[in-house]
Order: sequence, then structure tokens, then C-alpha cells
Amino acid sequence: MTIPCRHLLLVLLLLMSTAHAEDDLQNRGHDPFFQISSAIPGCPEPAGPRVGEAEWKRESHHRIEHGNHCWVEGRCRLPNAFAYDEEIADSTRRRLQWLSINRPAWRHSTTLWVTVWQRWMLVQGCVAPGFAVGPFIDALREVPDVERVIDETTAHPERGVPYARYRGAVSPAGARAGDAGSGDKKP
Repeated sequence: MTIPCRHLLLVLLLLMSTAHAEDDLQNRGHDPFFQISSAIPGCPEPAGPRVGEAEWKRESHHRIEHGNHCWVEGRCRLPNAFAYDEEIADSTRRRLQWLSINRPAWRHSTTLWVTVWQRWMLVQGCVAPGFAVGPFIDALREVPDVERVIDETTAHPERGVPYARYRGAVSPAGARAGDAGSGDKKP
């Protein structure tokens, strides 16, 4: 029994698209994720909120439950914690503009990305040795409606980073940023 060529081709295409879907990291929840500085060369880009389809499906129930929890508990004015995220991202950008004028050293001493997720702010990236991370993070805690700010920065990216790296990013040396050993922790 022979299989028609077009059926074989269709099966191969389906298999390829399924394999590609697993590697297809996307910001499926549309969580705000943006780079805020780029002064430290070679700092690995974080995966941020980009996840594969399987992980997205595993986490979707948690997102729904946790997103509504704060409203049910009376801690939120909006019915879902994720409803704050765009507003927090906009306020964060304004806060960073203020910091750039009043404390400009942060921009010249860091390569950082911010993810806003259910009223939490995740700061990931690299800082210059000696950079005072604490006061910078404290300034971000002043953004309205932010429940928690998580610091995942390092002054020594050559030793690894405290966050999952984006597999699609390419480092200046041409190696894929997610290929090297440490720093594969999930954000």
C-alpha cells in the first residue's frame, strides 16, 4: 500500500507545525514587558512573559484564579489583578522619566527589562558593579498599585543570571543567549 505524496506532505507539515508551536515563545497573556536601559553590553535578554503553548495552558487556570483573588479578598478596586498591568506599565514609564531627570545614573549603569504581571513588577537584567540597586528598586515600589517589586539583577552576568534567558536572543559573540549553562530559572 502506498501513501499518496500529498497525504505524506500534509502529515509532515502538521508534525513540523506542532514541533514549532512548542518552541514558539510568545507573550500569550499580553503582559507588559519592555526594556528600560541598555548600558551594560552583553547582558542576556530575559524570557520575560514569553512562554510556549503547553506552559501557557498549564498556567492559565492559575492566572484566572489568582487574577480574581485580590478582588474577592477586597484588596483590589478592579475585578482582576491583571486589569492593572497596563496602567502600572504607563505609571512605571513616567516614574522612570522622573528618575532619568532626578537620578540619571541608573540609566548609564544598567541594562534592564521590566515585566508587569498581576500587580507585580519584575526587574531583570544587569547592573554595573557598585550600582545601588536598593534605592532604584525602592523608587519603583512607589509606582501606584504595585503590590510587589522583584529584583532579579546581577552585577556579574558572566557568572550567570538569576532569570530565564530568552532562547531566541543572540549575544554579540553570535551564540544564542539561552544556550549557556546557568540562568535558566523560570521568572
